[in-house]
Parts: sequence; structure tokens; C-alpha cells
Amino acid sequence: MSDREMTSKSWQIQDYLPLLAIAVPIILLDQITKAVVRANLAIGEMWAPWDWLLPYARIFHVKNTGAAFGMLQSFGGVFMILSVVVAIAILYYFPQVPKEDWPLRLAMGLQFGGALGNLIDRLTIGWVTDFLSVGTFPVFNVADSCISIGVGVLLLGIWFKERDDRAKKDVQTKEGESEAVPEETWSE
Repeated sequence: MSDREMTSKSWQIQDYLPLLAIAVPIILLDQITKAVVRANLAIGEMWAPWDWLLPYARIFHVKNTGAAFGMLQSFGGVFMILSVVVAIAILYYFPQVPKEDWPLRLAMGLQFGGALGNLIDRLTIGWVTDFLSVGTFPVFNVADSCISIGVGVLLLGIWFKERDDRAKKDVQTKEGESEAVPEETWSE
């Protein structure tokens, strides 16, 4: 391999380091927590360290063959394919996102880590292990949380960017209007 090829390849790897810095800890935390739940609770079994916590939060081992939060059960194959497509799309587009657009890069990292965390479950055991149960909200896991947070960060990032773009456009419009006013009217 020539020096130029090495430089080009290392540049590409370096481009993915922020994505991996976000996704790898998510995948590890997701897989470790799921393994602990599978090792200690049977499917359908619940655990809460304190009785007073029961109505609000508990660990409840659930076999999820559908989407996040238990939606669309028995569509695991579809979501496996969707996870692969999302992961490939993120890998393709991530290097093209400007470094200054950190909300989009963070959102992509969260979604990439979450998608791969659940994909690992689907590929290794055939379903996703869910275990976090809060109030009456559907049972979820770390990967689901990261995907949802990633969507929230993405939406906030888009909102802030649109707001900033509008403000810049307003400033440019006002500057254009002041330049269009003849100097004679200023001296009056």
C-alpha cells in the first residue's frame, strides 16, 4: 500500500472517530445491561429494589420481536433490515456532515449505536431484550432510549439551524434595505 493510500485510508478512519466515540459506549452499555437482565431474570419476571419505586420504575424482562417500545410485534425481520439500512446510511452520510453541525453528528451517533445495539440482539438471539419499565410507558432498553434521544437531538438541531438561518436572512434583508435608501434621506 502506498503512502498516499495509507493517508487517504487513515483520513477516512479519522472521519468516523466521532461516530464511533458516541456509538461504541452505547452499544457496550446496551449489550451489558441486556446480558445482566437475561442472566438474572426470566422472560416476564420483574425486579424492583424498593417497593415504593414499583409504581414508577422497575426492571421487567420482555422479549420484543417488534420495534422500539414493543410496537409491531412479529415484524423483527423487517426491523432487522431497517436497522442495517439505517446503519449503512449513517456510515455513508456521516463524513459528509460538517464538523460544525454537532447536533446532527451527535444524533447520528446516538441512532447508529441504538440501531446496532438492537440489531446485535436480533442477529444473536432472534429478538430484542427490553427491560426498562417506567410508569405505564412501554418497556424499552438503552438502545431504544438512544434512538429516541437521537431523534430529539436531530429535531432540536434542525429547529436551531432554521432559526439561525432565518435570523441571518433577516439581518441580510435589513442590511440590503439600508443600502437601498438614498443618502439624501439620511441627512434630512
